[in-house]
Amino acid sequence: MAFRKKRVQQTAKERNRYDVDEYLDEKVSLFNVKRCLGYIIKAQGHLKLSLLFSVLGSLASLAGPLFIQQALDVAVPNKDIKLLLLMAVFLTASIVASIALGAVRNILVARAGAGIIHNIRYDLFSHLQKLAFSFYDSRPHGKIFVRVVPYVNSVSDALSNGIINFVIEVLNIFFIIAFMFKVSPQLATISLLGLPLFAIFIWTIKPAQRRAWQMVSNKGANLNAYVQESIDGIRVTQAFDRQKKNQGIMDGLAEERNHEWMRAQYISNTVWFSTETISQAVFSFVYIMGAYWMNPMASFGMLLVMGNYAWRFWQPIINLANIYNTFVTAMAYLDRIFDTIAEPVTIEDIPNAVEFPFVRGHVEFKDVSFSYDGVRKVLNNVTFDGHPGESIAIVGPTGAGKTTIVNLLSRFYNIVEGQVLIDGQDIMKVTLRSLRSQMGIMLQDSFLFTGTIADNIRYGKLDATDEEIRAAAQLIGAHNFIEKLPQGYDTPITERGGGISQGERQLLAFTRTLISNPRILILDEATSSIDTGTEQLVQAGIHTLMKGRTSFIIAHRLSTIRDCTRIMYINDGQITEVGTHDELMAMKGRYYELCLTQYAQ
Repeated sequence: MAFRKKRVQQTAKERNRYDVDEYLDEKVSLFNVKRCLGYIIKAQGHLKLSLLFSVLGSLASLAGPLFIQQALDVAVPNKDIKLLLLMAVFLTASIVASIALGAVRNILVARAGAGIIHNIRYDLFSHLQKLAFSFYDSRPHGKIFVRVVPYVNSVSDALSNGIINFVIEVLNIFFIIAFMFKVSPQLATISLLGLPLFAIFIWTIKPAQRRAWQMVSNKGANLNAYVQESIDGIRVTQAFDRQKKNQGIMDGLAEERNHEWMRAQYISNTVWFSTETISQAVFSFVYIMGAYWMNPMASFGMLLVMGNYAWRFWQPIINLANIYNTFVTAMAYLDRIFDTIAEPVTIEDIPNAVEFPFVRGHVEFKDVSFSYDGVRKVLNNVTFDGHPGESIAIVGPTGAGKTTIVNLLSRFYNIVEGQVLIDGQDIMKVTLRSLRSQMGIMLQDSFLFTGTIADNIRYGKLDATDEEIRAAAQLIGAHNFIEKLPQGYDTPITERGGGISQGERQLLAFTRTLISNPRILILDEATSSIDTGTEQLVQAGIHTLMKGRTSFIIAHRLSTIRDCTRIMYINDGQITEVGTHDELMAMKGRYYELCLTQYAQ
């Protein structure tokens, strides 16, 4: 299977595919680095303490070889038992202090890391709650999910332990250099000879390494998107016997991800291998110089201590190389995370937006035009008004603009041309919370959440009592089937309402809407999944729900809208016919033809 490669420019259709790599700039974003620093600064209390304990632990550890030198060069030749024992005590104390300080430091770093990751995940999820439908329409949900959990987890160590370790290892290098020059300036200079070569290598390999980990991120997102899509569509997959075909696609995506992973690992291991090679060469050279070229200036104790320091000097270098590898990997994920956080919130309150008072329900559309893609107009100069207590049905062919009307009324998309008014107030100038809190929206796909029956009904009114829940269910007609469930209102249901029928899910969604007591009611194909018997059961509840409210009903099943006070037929983004059922039938226009076609079936 051939997969498409990433492009500099991607359309919404391209982004909304599991086999298209997401594009991001291959250069490290300084803006994203500043974002990282912002999260790190919030945890600076724990980080500063961990830094202090790390410095003290490092100094305690570096003091150990000096005690060994004193023991070998002074105590042993002079047979000074007291000095030897004293150096042994000091050495033991330095080891114990180093271990204890390191343990405290690890706890502090863990707390700092947990705080950093919590803040990133909170900000990311909070931002996702505010993004418009267009964001979710333009990309697979699996590619969004992978940023919230796996990617955030992947950067945890880099943003806490990695940052502290970076600072500590840099300080360790300076500390070790200072200790080495104190013991032997000549051998210390030799230990530094490999640094320029190492710096040139890192600078050369850095771009390739970043590109490699970005590709790992891309392929992992593609794989995650396809897995989630396959799980969501498992019924369709089995119904059409697509398992083998889907397995082939999955294998292809997994193979691409593994290929990029191994490529990134090869590059990262090259850094480690080169660092180890340079360090071992320098380490050996220190012993050669000390043993042969500096004899007899270098004592046995000095040579042993300098060898120890030379090894310790390159350990931070190796650790920095590993930290660099971790950071490069993390930045590939952080780019995706911060790319999402930087996604503009297009549906939000304007400055000085006012709170909507109690809504009576007078709705006006004034010359409203709208386009999803900026090219084709879905609505074209639509004008109408709806009065409190009216039930207005919107019918027409697929793609005519029916759902777009109610989406604009709910401000799921911004109104670009024209105005939508409620009680004379432009809805673009009121707060979203005060607008939507007075609306009840029922969709064709009534999503139910994991929890109990009561929990899902209470979603419409979080402080609803058990009595209010029961009363709402009785009014809609859901009470009888709920009472027959094993645990009644406390019966648990799975995501999307698994375990109950589609019609029963719709009844629960109606109950959830009713308990929110909306002033404006929107039913978008809300009864399409309910069988005829269930539909008859729920009609009385729907009429009660619509009473005293301005209601907009989108329905293909025309039997559900015959009693509406007004019916609008929309075609090609314009309202072409308006009237009651009887009036439109008498006109013998598009609505009349639609009814004849449906009743003939």
